[in-house]
Amino acid sequence: MSGTADAVFAAMTPLVEGIAATFGRSCEVVLHDYRDPERSVVAVAGSVTGRGVGDAMSEIGLRVLAAGPDACNEVGYLTRAQDGRMLKCTTLPLHDADGTLIGALCINVDLSAINRATGVLSDLLGLSAMAELPVPATDFSGDLDQVLDSLIERAERAHAVPAAALGRDQRLELVQSLHDSGVFALRGAPARVAKRLGISRTGLYNDLATVKKDCEQP
Repeated sequence: MSGTADAVFAAMTPLVEGIAATFGRSCEVVLHDYRDPERSVVAVAGSVTGRGVGDAMSEIGLRVLAAGPDACNEVGYLTRAQDGRMLKCTTLPLHDADGTLIGALCINVDLSAINRATGVLSDLLGLSAMAELPVPATDFSGDLDQVLDSLIERAERAHAVPAAALGRDQRLELVQSLHDSGVFALRGAPARVAKRLGISRTGLYNDLATVKKDCEQP
């Protein structure tokens, strides 16, 4: 199967530069090889998120990886970079000849210039600016530990307490969200999460068993 996957990436790599060049400097194209999640970026053109070859997948990639064979195209969704810029993104999962998920081609477009132009035109035409819709943020750091920290910090903000101080019910909610995001598909993730939550790996595995049991109940 490795040979098939290698052939897919060899065929996709030339597209990365071509797509980015077609849409200009506001566009970034990233090719991910999910066989090595911690160094999944194998080709990149453009600098919208500042990533480079050898960087890890983002939390979006984790979600796609968790979907496995059910992963499907996600076209034109909005997210925010860590610095607040609005991005329009497309994620196209890649499969080998047997249908196994092996990676993804991701297109990220920085909407900053378009938003500024829209604001100028609205002022000139006397139109009120559109209300800004809430858009989720995405950590594109290229470091899986930082991505994991971002996911946990989001839960901390939601509960207004540090992760280590969460009650069991709240901790189970956090473990459920991390499970749904695909974090536990990564090597070493349970140890990282347990340390951040201030519990033993055995305690975390017990939480995961509870989460999975709840998911299986009708």
